[in-house]
Amino acid sequence: MDRKRYPPIADYALIGDCHSAALVSRSGSIDWCCLPRFDSPSCFGRLLDWRHGGYFEVAPRAQCRVRRAYLPDSLILVTTFTCRAGEARLIDFFAMRTGGRIHPRRELVRIIEGVRGRMRLAVRIVPRFDYGEVRPWIRRDGPATFIAAGGNTGLLMFGDAALEPDGAHDLRAEVQIASGERVHLALQYVAPEDLHAATARAEDRSHLAAHYEETLRWWRDWASKLVYPKSAGAGVARSAIVLKALTYAPTGAIIAAPTTSLPEQAGGARNWDYRFSWIRDSVFTVHTLSGLGLGAEADGFRRFIQRSAAGNAEDLQVLYAVDGRRRTVEIELDHLDGWRGSRPVRFGNGAARQYQADMFGLVLELSWRWSERGRPEAEDYWLFLRGIVEAAIAKWHLPDRGIWEIRSRPRHFVHSKVMCWAAVNRGIALAERYALPAPLGRWRQARAEIRRAVESRGIDRTRGNFVESFGSTALDAALLLIPSVDFVPYDDERMLRTADAIHRELRQDGLILRYRTADGLPKGEGVFLACTFWLAECLAHQGRRERARELFERASACSNDLGLFAEEFDVRAKQLLGNFPQGLTHLAYVSAALALNGRPPDGRTSGPGPAQASGSLDSGGTIGEINASCTVLDAWTPSTGKF
Repeated sequence: MDRKRYPPIADYALIGDCHSAALVSRSGSIDWCCLPRFDSPSCFGRLLDWRHGGYFEVAPRAQCRVRRAYLPDSLILVTTFTCRAGEARLIDFFAMRTGGRIHPRRELVRIIEGVRGRMRLAVRIVPRFDYGEVRPWIRRDGPATFIAAGGNTGLLMFGDAALEPDGAHDLRAEVQIASGERVHLALQYVAPEDLHAATARAEDRSHLAAHYEETLRWWRDWASKLVYPKSAGAGVARSAIVLKALTYAPTGAIIAAPTTSLPEQAGGARNWDYRFSWIRDSVFTVHTLSGLGLGAEADGFRRFIQRSAAGNAEDLQVLYAVDGRRRTVEIELDHLDGWRGSRPVRFGNGAARQYQADMFGLVLELSWRWSERGRPEAEDYWLFLRGIVEAAIAKWHLPDRGIWEIRSRPRHFVHSKVMCWAAVNRGIALAERYALPAPLGRWRQARAEIRRAVESRGIDRTRGNFVESFGSTALDAALLLIPSVDFVPYDDERMLRTADAIHRELRQDGLILRYRTADGLPKGEGVFLACTFWLAECLAHQGRRERARELFERASACSNDLGLFAEEFDVRAKQLLGNFPQGLTHLAYVSAALALNGRPPDGRTSGPGPAQASGSLDSGGTIGEINASCTVLDAWTPSTGKF
């Protein structure tokens, strides 16, 4: 296994359709794609095994320069290849349409467009199903159509390029593109039993250009609803689009990231499957999107949680599959090398069975925020919320695994206790606001009891700051979230000291670590980027804007050239680490950006105005001249496949 062949995580771009997603490298290769859902086994998985994972590559034959950018207000990726003889663009997207929540196209489209002169490009389609274990049978099923079938997966591959079999399991083509010409390639997921019936539709390729225009309209219509201060920058809109792309449209679930097992340390074992919906990440996401004027996502996730828990608070768990399935058994896929030798590669996530007490407060916080927008809870949903408050009261005194899902012994995490307090506090507030039936006297007594415990055992009496867990003097970046649920104000003296202590003791090269304590796993991870944005937001709300801006800009610089963030950053190797792109990092970025640009701590955006992204776009079906907005990358050398 040659670790040098794996591109950096930052080399990838995201495309998706709110059902599934793919990662496209700078060199024009789709190295990760799961169909038909985010959590389906991969059909292209070279990201996790360079030899056996499979890929879909469109690459120039000559050495060239590369620029890439998203079309403004969209998830359509444009990669521009420039060499002496000519220039061409590669346009990548998943086809979107109105009504796609129920009837998605499940179609990945790649358009090669000549810009100047002539250019030769090589096309390789190497599907490998079920995480590289199945080499599908590929055969021609029409003049320009091929089908690939294996197990329970079927792909329809078609387009203008003269695709030809390359052995029994691969396809290849050579494309000569001149200025003004276009070549379309498409891949569509179809159930194996329906492949032949779909072939006739694929033979008519004229629809692909229409799908481009329809997809562009869909994303721009969605982005036009964003409301935030223009001074916050176009990165807010880009992050919001990423968060939308991580939403599973049929159920309202929101995944943490579209990948599995990208490591927190290169070559290490902290590799997890993030293609599931965590209550925590999802509540943060819907709060952020709602603050940007997008309420439908909040309501969709509320309903998803209620359905997934079957309306019973006792059955609530910290994460679910995108269809609400509870079982997410963690399995190690021993046949895969992992990104740059980072093993094990995992499918599923055992954290679903952990007790994490913050989940109670998160669900009540979501409902409180919903009610603040003038939407009272229905009677049946209130019964569900009452049950969650009762569960928080019954279990708050128990140790848990905490927000970081530690795999050592449970602890009495202060953040978890505060979130139990928040569950009771928001439950009381909802009952009082809407005259809902509840044992308010007992709830108030429990709320006071939890506060006393936190204020007596969760504060370092010498330094006067909150601590990671009862009986400890260690720090935890999750403490920065305490004011967000109104346990104390941001400018409370204890929070001021906590922010100072975290900045002093968890800082590494200008970024903030999660913690420094043992967690039951091998040592070694990058800096958790969301924590730096949390501290920036906290400091901004405390009026310490200069330091907040410094932290914000330091963390923002860790994105890739497209403005995408991973989970972590390795300050020594200067590279992104962890699953990518990471929703939690993007929403923390948005919250910090808005805090620095006028949003008060209650989450309402001050000075609303239409979202404005940089760049321009022709109104018709052509791409227009976007070279000025593309980032210039290193030279691409086709003989090595490396920059």
